[in-house]
Amino acid sequence: MKASQFLISTLKEAPTDAEVASHKLMMRAGMIKKLGAGIYTYMPMGLRVIRKVEAIVREEMNRAGAVEMTMPVVQPAELWQETGRFEKMGPELLRIKDRHDRDFVVQPTSEEVVTDIARQEIKSYKQLPKNFYQIQTKFRDERRPRFGLMRGREFTMKDAYSFDRDQDSAKASYQVMAGAYRKIFDRFGLRYRAVAADSGAIGGDLSEEFQVIAATGEDAIVYCPGSEYAANMEKAEAFAPSAPRGPAQAAMEKIATPGKSTCEDVAALLGVALATTVKSLVLATDAKDDKGNVTKTQVWLLLLRGDHDMNEVKVGKLPGLAEFRFATVDEIEAYFGCKPGYLGPLNLVADSVAKSKAPHTTGALKIIADREVAVMADWICGANAEDFHIRGVNWGRDLPEPDRVADLRNVVAGDLSPDGKGVLAIERGIEVGHVFYLGTKYSKAMNATFLDVNGKPQFMEMGCYGIGITRLPAAAIEQNHDDKGIIWPDALAPFTVVICPISPDRFPEVKAAADTLYAELLAAGVDVMLDDRNERPGAMFADWELIGVPHRVTIGDRALKEGQVEYQHRRDAAATKVAVAEVRDMLLAKVQA
Repeated sequence: MKASQFLISTLKEAPTDAEVASHKLMMRAGMIKKLGAGIYTYMPMGLRVIRKVEAIVREEMNRAGAVEMTMPVVQPAELWQETGRFEKMGPELLRIKDRHDRDFVVQPTSEEVVTDIARQEIKSYKQLPKNFYQIQTKFRDERRPRFGLMRGREFTMKDAYSFDRDQDSAKASYQVMAGAYRKIFDRFGLRYRAVAADSGAIGGDLSEEFQVIAATGEDAIVYCPGSEYAANMEKAEAFAPSAPRGPAQAAMEKIATPGKSTCEDVAALLGVALATTVKSLVLATDAKDDKGNVTKTQVWLLLLRGDHDMNEVKVGKLPGLAEFRFATVDEIEAYFGCKPGYLGPLNLVADSVAKSKAPHTTGALKIIADREVAVMADWICGANAEDFHIRGVNWGRDLPEPDRVADLRNVVAGDLSPDGKGVLAIERGIEVGHVFYLGTKYSKAMNATFLDVNGKPQFMEMGCYGIGITRLPAAAIEQNHDDKGIIWPDALAPFTVVICPISPDRFPEVKAAADTLYAELLAAGVDVMLDDRNERPGAMFADWELIGVPHRVTIGDRALKEGQVEYQHRRDAAATKVAVAEVRDMLLAKVQA
């Protein structure tokens, strides 16, 4: 491609609403143009990157035995009503009506449609396994679209769905996809981690996220430098300390802490470590009748060390705490006799009194201590009296053992690794892929069955596998950029090589050498750009450094008279002189490597 035939529309400054590096640089490099909130036009330069992502994904999906199809962006609501997601999914599901007042959705994903296809087409176990995939536009009506392609409303996604006859076969299909994903991300040339992820209501361990490592990532990735263990923060288990609980040594004492309502403030006031304090979190769970009316509320007190944070996913998986909510101020005052900020497990209101103040509750408070808190001695907590805390608190001596001990918290760097091979470290990542075992969640809801070898109908076992096609270039930029612009890996760059002739209109030999090298690289199958715009060297180099083409060859009159050109990789600090006769083979070797 020649620059004069292409559209190069770089900007010196990013729009004011661009926050992260990828958004700023994609806008400045002319790769995307904003049309509306979270909606972008993929300009020619950016589309070339997206097509390269798609090509790698398509090749590896086909190699893994998946079959490509395309499902409609606009889907009838009836299918979504079968699974209940038409009502359950929040406002991120864009619901529309046609001229006949029939309900439709703009797809955020396609489990319903692909399950409908399977139940129509797959009749016998002999037709299984099957894996269908598409690379298609999706729409999720994000409340706050931001960060360009990182969190847009319209985006392109590769979603795949496997169908199997039993769990063992489904797990085998899952492993095939997990392996294909590793090949895909290896080919992208990015630093990434495949991390164990929470599998939600489905349960089990078959769920992995593929995270591109980037300091600006929204997700915390937990890993062990000494082993292959990796998980997202929601999944990573925090083990109980190996040492037993120490003996009580301090007398329990109520102390004034005026205006100090957080563990951090109390620790600073008393001059003690934050790890000696215990925070109280009050949750509630509602029992409902068939009409959705609340019939009874259970109030829970969760105790965590002051320097730890609650892991909502872990808590939601505990028996009785599914669909928990944070307790209201009225519920808290009924059980603790105090407003939030000074709460603790001592000096609680009697159950009968609490129930009289909050009749909709069970009256019985349940206490769950984190594993760390369960082995603490001489700790500090709220006194259930405004402006007061209690120190020197001990289990057994000052209050009964908790109703339950569980892993309630996010892990922190330095915690023991669950595989016993060292301690944990934490880095940031951007989720760009997810493989997930679905089981029969959708096949049961939509009665997608097949006749098994015994002639009896069985529900299909399903898996789903997604890659954010348009999110991936943004993640790649977050990982690979500098103050000059983007630094693309070869596999994703809009052009692999750019040839920059200096003043070709004044020097026919420069133009001829550039044309010759351009033709040779094209013939060898290299994705090459010849910048024939006759721009000043500084402006031309600035454009290509911003756009991020990995390999640049500069052809100038002075060097050419010495039989040389200049080569510079996008990561190199300076150019290297290369003989004209050798530059083609050198470039081919670098590109093919």
